[in-house]
Amino acid sequence: MMCGEKNYIFFFLFCKKNVPLRYYKEPKINSMIPNFQYPTPIDREVNWDKSKTIMSRTDTAGVIDYVNQVFCDVCGYSAEELLGSPHNIIRHPDMPRVIFKVLWDNIQQGINFHAVAKNLAKSGEYYWVVTDFDIIKDAQGKIVSYLARRTSVPTQSVEKYIAPLYAKMLQVEAVGGMEASGAYLANFLKENGYIDYIDFIENAILEFK
Repeated sequence: MMCGEKNYIFFFLFCKKNVPLRYYKEPKINSMIPNFQYPTPIDREVNWDKSKTIMSRTDTAGVIDYVNQVFCDVCGYSAEELLGSPHNIIRHPDMPRVIFKVLWDNIQQGINFHAVAKNLAKSGEYYWVVTDFDIIKDAQGKIVSYLARRTSVPTQSVEKYIAPLYAKMLQVEAVGGMEASGAYLANFLKENGYIDYIDFIENAILEFK
């Protein structure tokens, strides 16, 4: 598998000898929001207008500096609560960490990345989205921020494909860490004939669009 093609999104799995592994350090939410506690997750989906697009922008450290009203409406946090907070304020415990690691390793290289995420609203409810990015650079070509657009994912795609895979990855990750979870994902994609993670996501979504 050659680096530089679409499969480059998995450089840390397939091109380990050729491309240096970058380590994204997530902002520590408690150091930025004193006494913050994540809501207790409840097994209920947020009721939101899935024809709309959730938008946010972060700096290169993942700190939010712009949100649209749709984001506030869906996640339940006000703009004042979100601005200046790390984006992992909406991180759901059902999400494998390796998905975010691959995402950040790619966008920090200036490579767009499409990921499906289960997010945690302030109410404890969840909502599923697929994200893609505009990578914003200054006049010298240095990355200065990331503008994310998030749209809904068909419920059937989540239930049939995405949630079962993530649940298994989470189990693997709990025992062997992100490297084991990433290896499991790579093997899953290969065994099921997918080119890469994006190919898997596209097929899962398009089947029910």
